[in-house]
Parts: sequence; C-alpha cells; structure tokens
Amino acid sequence: MNELVAVLIMFGGAGLVVLLLLGLSQWLGPKKRNPVKDEIFECGNIPISTTRDRFSIKFYTIAILFVLFDIEIIFLFPWSVVFRSLGAVGLISMTLFIAVLALGLAYAWKKGALQWD
Repeated sequence: MNELVAVLIMFGGAGLVVLLLLGLSQWLGPKKRNPVKDEIFECGNIPISTTRDRFSIKFYTIAILFVLFDIEIIFLFPWSVVFRSLGAVGLISMTLFIAVLALGLAYAWKKGALQWD
C-alpha cells in the first residue's frame, strides 16, 4: 500500500504542475487578438489553403504501410543478437517471417498502394 500512496502523490503533483502552468499561461499570455498573430504559421510560408482541406487517402495508406513494415523490421534486431543460440529453428522462423513481409509488400505493390499519382 505504501507504493500506491507514492504513485498517487506523484500523480497529484503532476496534476498540480499542469494546472499551475496552464494558469500561468492564461494569466501571463497575450490578451489582444491580432489577425496577423492568429494566422497559421508553418515554416514561414504563407498558407495557400484552409485548415479544413482534406488529405488524399494515399497519404494515409503510405504512412500506415511505412509504420507497419518499419515496426516489423525492428524484430530483426533482437533476432540477430540471439541468432546463434536459436539454431536452425530460429533461422526457419525468421525466414518465414521475412517471407510473409515480402508477400505483404508484393500484395501492396500489386494493388497500387505504393503509387503516388
């Protein structure tokens, strides 16, 4: 029960810090609205469209595929560390894993998910 009290005290302290910082930003922050200051700022470029514009689904498809294959490739690093101790079973399992990855990539490629037209 002692550890739980320490965790609760830590959460309470973190909550107080958040409330304090939000209060300070409201109290010390600028009060006057200005059209120039309210304008969206991105890399110093003047915005060419509104924030309500929709992105093409191709952007999301490529992003999801990147994350999917990137995370799956991360599994190669721990496998390479213990490769010798796994023996033939480890080699076969990783070969199957890479084959499934290659099949998934070939499927996405064939369906045109990687085309950016």
